[in-house]
Amino acid sequence: MFEITLIAMGKLKEKFYQSAAAEYEKRLKGYCKFQILELPEVRLPDDPSPAEISAGLEKEAETILAKLPKNCWLCVFTPEGKILSSEDFAGKLKDVKLSGKSSACFLIGSSFGISPRIKEKADFQLSMGRMTFPHHLARIMVLEQIYRAEAIQAGSKYHK
Repeated sequence: MFEITLIAMGKLKEKFYQSAAAEYEKRLKGYCKFQILELPEVRLPDDPSPAEISAGLEKEAETILAKLPKNCWLCVFTPEGKILSSEDFAGKLKDVKLSGKSSACFLIGSSFGISPRIKEKADFQLSMGRMTFPHHLARIMVLEQIYRAEAIQAGSKYHK
């Protein structure tokens, strides 16, 4: 069975986000082996310098690299990434499965972004659009889109 991992920097604190995440996690397990890994964000001062941000992102990169599934297809969510429709996203994920990869990993970085080193390692950079979303809401949106992609591939009526 194909494996999908979502790595998210930071923990969900609000119950309604936790509940939504749990629901999508439950639904996804009907299509694939699925897991969410919450990794700690590096704590930075209230007004960090560019050097402090860069150092923090590099520390987070070490943690991320240690948790990436071996030989996975890596997709990072970043503002400069490609914008896809839900159908195109489903097609991209299908292509990954047909390529012989046995797993995909999606990464949502911290509030300061993702280390350039991780972006370079990524197989694909995906954008959620030009709007800015809170990280907790972005996680739910990513979970929903992964679920929608799986439902589209399965021919489910979920996607209309």
